[in-house]
Amino acid sequence: MQLLEEQLLKSTRVFTGKVIGLRVDTVRLPDGREATREVVEHPGAVAIVPVLSDGRIVLVRQYRHATRQVMLEIPAGKLAKGEDPDVCAARELEEETGFISRSLCKVATVYTTPGFTDEIMHLYVAQQLEPSVQRPDEDEFIQLEYYTKDELRAALQQGAINDAKTMLGLLLAGI
Repeated sequence: MQLLEEQLLKSTRVFTGKVIGLRVDTVRLPDGREATREVVEHPGAVAIVPVLSDGRIVLVRQYRHATRQVMLEIPAGKLAKGEDPDVCAARELEEETGFISRSLCKVATVYTTPGFTDEIMHLYVAQQLEPSVQRPDEDEFIQLEYYTKDELRAALQQGAINDAKTMLGLLLAGI
């Protein structure tokens, strides 16, 4: 493995925004040459598959500016600085769906796109849901939708769901 690692020579911060940062790193490659790597820094995120007592799954439909599309997704959100992922998952579930989970189980931790970002996403399955109050962020406009497992399988096969975290979350939840 050591023969594959790159040695960091220099790191320059290019941008610091509200959600992400961007740095440019100069590295020494395993063969001795130098290369430049652009890295998007992200604080991490959570994504939750909420399962109702009748087996239906709660998804959110919302506009995503980066894709210029309205997308169907599992609830998700960004970690606050120093925030525990379990706490973030419970918070995001309630904010986006208006449900509290009495059984929140982490099923995976993954790098979303390791070729250019350090973002880590923690995936959960939430069961034993109880109604609460939906409180999306003030710039978030969310529509809740409820799907059976069969409806989700069909949506996946038809390409109606094309968000990677949603596809992975549903797979890990046994959909």
